[in-house]
Amino acid sequence: MIMGRKFLSVALILSMLGLFTQISWAAQQKSEKKAVKSAHSGKKGQKATAAKSKVKKKVVSKKGAATVPLKAVSAATVASTVKAVEPLPVAPSPSAVVKELRYWSNPDYTRIAVTLDREARFEYHQLPTRSDASVPPRLYLDISDARVGPGVKDLPIGDGLLRTARIAQYRPDIVRVVLDLDSIKDYKVFTFADPFRILIDVKGERKPEITAVKESIQGSRPFTEIARSEPAEEKMQAAVRTKPGKLRRIVVDPGHGGHDPGAIGAGGTREKDIVLQLGLKLARKLKEELGIDAVLTRSTDVFVELQERTAIANKVGADLFVSIHANASLNRNANGIETYYLNLAKTEKAAQLAAKENGTTLEKVSLLQAVLFDLMANYKLNDSAHLAEEVQKALYGKVNGHYPVKSLGVKQGPFYVLVGATMPSILVETAFLSNEREEERLKDPRYQDLTAEGILAGIKGYSDSLK
Repeated sequence: MIMGRKFLSVALILSMLGLFTQISWAAQQKSEKKAVKSAHSGKKGQKATAAKSKVKKKVVSKKGAATVPLKAVSAATVASTVKAVEPLPVAPSPSAVVKELRYWSNPDYTRIAVTLDREARFEYHQLPTRSDASVPPRLYLDISDARVGPGVKDLPIGDGLLRTARIAQYRPDIVRVVLDLDSIKDYKVFTFADPFRILIDVKGERKPEITAVKESIQGSRPFTEIARSEPAEEKMQAAVRTKPGKLRRIVVDPGHGGHDPGAIGAGGTREKDIVLQLGLKLARKLKEELGIDAVLTRSTDVFVELQERTAIANKVGADLFVSIHANASLNRNANGIETYYLNLAKTEKAAQLAAKENGTTLEKVSLLQAVLFDLMANYKLNDSAHLAEEVQKALYGKVNGHYPVKSLGVKQGPFYVLVGATMPSILVETAFLSNEREEERLKDPRYQDLTAEGILAGIKGYSDSLK
């Protein structure tokens, strides 16, 4: 009986194990079927996608685009496609063009000016004097990335310092300017802006036999001398009446002109027009009341370059140079009279005014200040400061007697228009065009007469102090 029960138990266990095995095998079979079904579905999806792609390619082909089989698109093809649409290299900036080559012969030096249409790099060298007398000493200037403009040619000079100034396309990208010298002690090279100019001042001893320097300034507009036709008797009476001391000739420089209007007031008043009227009045008064020859750098609405203005004064052997201007400021309430002479700017306002009158930037003013002492070798610094004091005092006194006005005093600044003058020279800021009240005054002929009389009185005071 017991043995029979054990046998039944064993049989039952074996039966259960067999059932469990069947269940596990069935589950495994079911899982495998699902995996196969899933894989089969994936293949169908891929075929469908490929079919859609073929349809799209056919549609594109109908539109006329190039058809590329999908299997033919390789990494190399993609790379070549990317290269095909790379941006073209940026074209190099055009070369600077030399627009003009000019010179001025002054008593103490000769100035060469090379004008370009944009700023350019340059270098300069002096060649040593050779024992062969047939080869003169030379200076040369190489301007990089530049070309010679049409009509620019060599200049014969022959003033005892320079024989010629030659210009040529030395290399495809280099313009060379060569100065053939008769005599040289020293030279300075510096730049002006707007337009960009390279200036070379050559100093030396002129040969004694060369005394006839040309009467006109090479390439410049003729300057104007006032009242040459008045009777000699009147000239003598004026001279005896005022006794102008050592002063024989004064250059009056109305600022700006031509395409350069200078400051413009709120009412549209242009500085160039006002200062021309003042300059004409002052020049006539100098002649009539002091018996002094007055030379105007301009007597009409024309543009005269800044370096040409003092060159005119040097050329005619002037005893004084007076440049007349009207001031301007971002502060519309700024007003008053101030007089300047050439020196380093001591204040930011002086530097800003110099930038305005120079037609340039504060950065360029800073560059000018860096070389200013070299350029002032012949500048009459103390005499200019003295002249500025006399003119400022007299001008303020004359105007303030009729109009309430502020004296802003005597100041100094790096003004291009005063660079190169070999006589005492000043720049007078007569009033502020940016101030509406002073703009109206500057248009008033009576105020203009008072201003001219004030400057005249200052010049007379300076002249009297020379005795």
